[in-house]
Parts: sequence; structure tokens; C-alpha cells
Amino acid sequence: MSAILLKLDNLLRGPLGAARTVMVVAIALSAMLAMPARAQCVDRSERAPSSAVSAFIADPSVLLRLSKNDRDKLTGRVTGVLVTDIAALDAVRDMLREASQADRIAIGAGLHRAEDRCVSTKPDVAHRISEFVNKLHDGAVLKGYFADQDAAKAPAPGSPTPPAANNLPAGSSASAGLMSGEWKTDVADPFKPVPLPE
Repeated sequence: MSAILLKLDNLLRGPLGAARTVMVVAIALSAMLAMPARAQCVDRSERAPSSAVSAFIADPSVLLRLSKNDRDKLTGRVTGVLVTDIAALDAVRDMLREASQADRIAIGAGLHRAEDRCVSTKPDVAHRISEFVNKLHDGAVLKGYFADQDAAKAPAPGSPTPPAANNLPAGSSASAGLMSGEWKTDVADPFKPVPLPE
């Protein structure tokens, strides 16, 4: 390392020192930009603090202690850490070793929420989370993961329920109503025979 620094010092003190300095800085910047960026799925304002991510990676059980049996907090913190830095995924495996069954269900929900948040911005990260869950073979994690997935698909309370396709009798079609036409603004033929179920 010291030989490299001596050579760099000799280059900088040469006749074209300023130009070489600019070139060295440009090379260093391009090397930093070429390094793989950590996958962050959300905007800077939604990321967990880097100190919290570092603390979690260093000691995965910290989230269990901070949540103090509050499963919603645990789910949110797992989601926050993962959407900030996917490198924390390995620490999740270590945390699961110390987690109770109820905590593992909450962690599974957090994994699903992190995957869901990353699908549109970083699909490769979402795929890594999905593979991670599949390789765990942990029933409690899968229970939380799929329960959160089902809850995300369910309509919000107070929203109108979507019309069911089974409301129409068998064999009938949308044109069997009283209105017809492209925009259903024309009165349909009231004497048209109704198709019978087969």
C-alpha cells in the first residue's frame, strides 16, 4: 500500500501535477460509481436511518428487543430495514433463530410488505426476498407472509365490493339486460327469447 502512495505522490509532484490530480480524482469517482449500489426500494425520506440498519446487521435480535412483543412494530421495522438495504436479508435469518412463533409470523408479514414495496422500483430485490422466503421452509414465516398477501388483495373496509361474476344465471350474458348497445344506452328488445341454462 505504501508503494502505491509513494508512486501517487511522485506522479502528483511531476510537471503536470494538477492535470494528474484531476485524472486521479476522476478515476476514483468512476470506480466508486461502478461499485454495485445497495438496493434501496424507496425514496430517501422513507428509508430507515443508516445507523438502525447497521445496528440490525451487527445484532439481528435488536429488532426483537425494540419491538417488545408489539408485532405491528416488528413488521414495520423489518419492512423498513429491508427496503432501505437488502444486505440486511441475511440478518433476518439470524433474527429468526431467536424469534418466537408469533414474532416469526410478524417477520413473514414484514418480508411480504418489503417485497411488495420493491416490486415496482427494484424487481430484482423483490425476487430475492421471495426466494429467501421460499428457501426458509418456516411455516410461521410463510403464514405471516401469505396472510399479509391475502390482506393486501382484500378490499379496504368501506369500499364498494366488486360485482361478482356469479350474479348472472348460467347461460345469460351481459346483453340479456334491458339495455343494449356499446354504451348500454339503447333499449333492448323486450321480446327477445332469454337463453336457457344448459
